[in-house]
Amino acid sequence: MTTARPGLDPELRELLADMPLMSQLTPEVLTQLRRLPSAPVDSLLAYRQVDRREVTVPAADGAPIPLSIFTPANDAHATAAPCVYWMHGGGMVMGDRFSQIDIPLEWLDRFGAVVVSVEYRLAPEATGTALVDDCYQGLLWIAEHSAELGIDPARIVVAGASAGGGLAAGVALLARDRGTPPIAAQMLICPMLDHRNTSTSSRQFSGEPGVWTREMNEFGWRSVLGDLTGGEVPAYVSPALADDLSGLPATYVDTGSAEVFRDEDADYATRIWAAGGQAELHVWAGGFHGFDALYPQARISATARRTRTDWLARVLSPGSAAELTR
Repeated sequence: MTTARPGLDPELRELLADMPLMSQLTPEVLTQLRRLPSAPVDSLLAYRQVDRREVTVPAADGAPIPLSIFTPANDAHATAAPCVYWMHGGGMVMGDRFSQIDIPLEWLDRFGAVVVSVEYRLAPEATGTALVDDCYQGLLWIAEHSAELGIDPARIVVAGASAGGGLAAGVALLARDRGTPPIAAQMLICPMLDHRNTSTSSRQFSGEPGVWTREMNEFGWRSVLGDLTGGEVPAYVSPALADDLSGLPATYVDTGSAEVFRDEDADYATRIWAAGGQAELHVWAGGFHGFDALYPQARISATARRTRTDWLARVLSPGSAAELTR
């Protein structure tokens, strides 16, 4: 029997009607998707005064990890800038460091933030903790070079969408458990947090084509976990497994009511509250997975993006992040 599901926002439903959708991912389809052009970062930078720098840092196993650094040009601020460390989406299996880069570039515009985006290795070529470890190594490099980058080390935000949101959550857990570096906040946009894929929302968005279905989610997780099963899966890879969510930075979680990750995302915020932490949760009625990245012109998308930015404004004001985590 088909499980009833929340309907889409009317404007989003109309926009989505023109998008080719699928219900499953296969290795063959993934190969085709990876051949699609990268996000048009040059056009996003064309009307901005931004200095761009490319660096490569070593992964834990020595593999090269590219980082793109975007800094406001001719920044006259006397104080060091906040930093947004961006992890892209793509189900752990596709995308690159320019995917969804328009989202953090809005924070460069608004806050004068330095944006650093990481090219972590993808599954199935990389498996287990390799992806989150790549992201963590990038964070360590940022912290070690904060003075050179003009970054305030007390105002580093880890952020990501979908798979990138899950990786950002894993990086925050790693930084907490290893005691370095300090993170001011984590921005988790429709994050991919739970490999078990058994929630009500996961079952609701199964069996029919969509932007991201339960079947596609299963493919992504199977690709990154490889032979890991059950108790072998680390919480840094699947953050919903973490027994202890205390001691995390100020957290923002948002998701749509009409998407696979709705329930695992809401549960993650709930468990942060239960551990005495501070989280802000938004479930956008009628939003499908990644709605605001795909259709930023929609009214609900503009509201979601503005709400995130307003939260960051509060967190990044002097002393606010520390107060929120008390």
